[in-house]
Amino acid sequence: MATSTTPFRSHHSFNHRSSTSSPSLSRLVQRTVSAPFSHRDFKLNAVVGNGICGVLYKWVNYGRGWRPRWFTLHHGVLSYYKVHGPHIQTHSKIIGKQSFRHISTVHHGHPKPLIQLHLMVCSVEESKSDERRFCVYTGMKKRLYLRAECKEDRETWVEAMLAVKDMFPRLSNVPEESVVISTDRLRQLLLKEGVNESIIKESEDIMKGELSRVINHNNFLLMDTLHHLETDKVDLENALIESQRQHSKDDVVSYLSAHENLSEGSASDSHEDGRDEFFDTLSISSDRSSESHSQGSSLDSENEETSSNGKYEEWLIECVESNYPHVRRRKKLPDPVEKEAGISLWSIIKDNIGKDLTKVCLPVTFNEPLSSLQKCFEDLEYSYLLDQAYAWGKMGNSLMRMLHVAAFAVSGYACTHGRSCKPFNPLLGETYEADYPDKGLRFISEKVSHHPMIVACHCEGRGWKFWGDSNLKSKFWGRSIQVDPVGVLTLKFDDGEVFQWSKVTTAIYNLILGKLYCDHYGTMRIEGNGEYSCKIKFKEQSIIEKTPHKVQGVVEDNKGRTVATLHGKWDESLNYGIVESSGKGKGSNVSSKEHQLWKKSNPSEYQTRYNFTQFATTLNEITPGLREKLPPTDSRLRPDQRYLENGEYEKANAEKLRLEQKQRQARKMQEMGWKPRWFAMDKESHTYSYVGGYWEAREKEKWETCHDIFANSSTTP
Repeated sequence: MATSTTPFRSHHSFNHRSSTSSPSLSRLVQRTVSAPFSHRDFKLNAVVGNGICGVLYKWVNYGRGWRPRWFTLHHGVLSYYKVHGPHIQTHSKIIGKQSFRHISTVHHGHPKPLIQLHLMVCSVEESKSDERRFCVYTGMKKRLYLRAECKEDRETWVEAMLAVKDMFPRLSNVPEESVVISTDRLRQLLLKEGVNESIIKESEDIMKGELSRVINHNNFLLMDTLHHLETDKVDLENALIESQRQHSKDDVVSYLSAHENLSEGSASDSHEDGRDEFFDTLSISSDRSSESHSQGSSLDSENEETSSNGKYEEWLIECVESNYPHVRRRKKLPDPVEKEAGISLWSIIKDNIGKDLTKVCLPVTFNEPLSSLQKCFEDLEYSYLLDQAYAWGKMGNSLMRMLHVAAFAVSGYACTHGRSCKPFNPLLGETYEADYPDKGLRFISEKVSHHPMIVACHCEGRGWKFWGDSNLKSKFWGRSIQVDPVGVLTLKFDDGEVFQWSKVTTAIYNLILGKLYCDHYGTMRIEGNGEYSCKIKFKEQSIIEKTPHKVQGVVEDNKGRTVATLHGKWDESLNYGIVESSGKGKGSNVSSKEHQLWKKSNPSEYQTRYNFTQFATTLNEITPGLREKLPPTDSRLRPDQRYLENGEYEKANAEKLRLEQKQRQARKMQEMGWKPRWFAMDKESHTYSYVGGYWEAREKEKWETCHDIFANSSTTP
């Protein structure tokens, strides 16, 4: 009698125990039966061999952009490590020229990967806008954006990943011929008992149907178990991360104050080093920061690994992917030529108490090698917040736009922490330009009035424009300096939404005794033509205040209802919480968990007495080829400021005295009808706005209308 066989759509053997237990991924893979040999198998052996490895650029976030990581693909698992960390030397195929340059730095050891994910639960998609980019979608519907060195390298990686995926097909796509079920023994037994052939055939059909239902049910249970394992793994990771963060938070709280309400994910967050993370080979880990589950912070944290907000993330990547030239900027100031000499404070103080600070002739050592024009641009260090605000508005989220604008307004004060020196007072007509293509910024500022002293600025970014003028009224009170800014800052997005605000009061204390420190206090109001407004209070530091530099604010809608709260420190970070109605009656609101909007960048590794940030260190730099393009009025060409930066204090004092004597003629020039070159006053609002033409003149290098305001110096720095 012929043997009756029936194929079933399964690669696996099932029993009651396997359907109820939680099989590990390794046992699952071991039980996987390879599909018939195909062209993809040949591609897998030809390209992958024992695995592939190499350098790929991974998108971290907007602040850090693309970062090189060492990726390995082995046994169906994609892993990556720090490029400069220890890597295991294997027989894997190396992809990319950049990868070979890192082989010499490979150390022996067993490093812990930052991320591991199994391609069985992932999908791979190539970018249509960039021939080097591709994306890995994980089992948790998150994205890992990657970029190869060239198109060919991307094709190799994608082909290898797709080939590996075919080794681990979904259970619903298992070939029919993989498992064969025989009914020969049953047929022989029934024939021996004299059962009719038709009854035997009917019995076989019943058995096959029942067995098919059992196998399909077990298949479903297995996949459901795998999904539960994946969910449990992510929950465990989040619990471990939360526990570690809470432990660090408790340490900070006990040091500062038992009552300080620190937000999660701030200073205690570690960088992307994988030290305390829990990963397995089933799928990509959850985001390092708990804030990643909120739309508002999906890209702000440096620790962010993946994002579920694909539209927003793609927009930011496209911004970074613009074909802007990379400008290599310095990381430290020049070493001083001379040793700084001491000064007599008493002789200066007793002659200048109560005078306007702009009229006080102070030694150059009281200054920092930046002008007030350059300080205006320093407020734009965190301009990416405006890029993000523009993106949120484009997606119709006006509240998140307002929150990011508020974060930008606060972030401009972060650079003032530890900065006690006075910027140079610009000469009438002095200008400063900043062209930062990597940030998408073009900035121009000019001193437009000598008395009162007013500087005006204009900046163009990605989808927005920012401008304003500031009349700094300063007083020297012997033990402190007080600066009250007078003027309005305006931000306008390309879609027409406008925001306006003014700065708060700044003071520098302990000029005679004690340690110098800077503080900001007052209320900042951000208003515009949209549906939300914001009020932020900078709390003044006091003797009994244990946590200085605090800021608190609220965002209100057009009806005056509070929809969000802000909390943080102007020199550290800013967090927000969405206020939702609890439904328990009028005035009963519940604030959601706080999420981080902004965090201060790490300090420069090359510290000087000026306490410059890494960004501030670049502001007075003349990069190669820049001097020929600058007008003679640019602050970088100011001799006393350049001498101070170089540490030539004697020459700097002489030049500062000469330029201040020359500046005393500026008031007479202004009274005779002098007009700014690049800005003009609006007669209705009495504010200065940019009239255009600067960048066109720069491109042609035609500065005939600009006077050499620093001329007649005895020497040139």
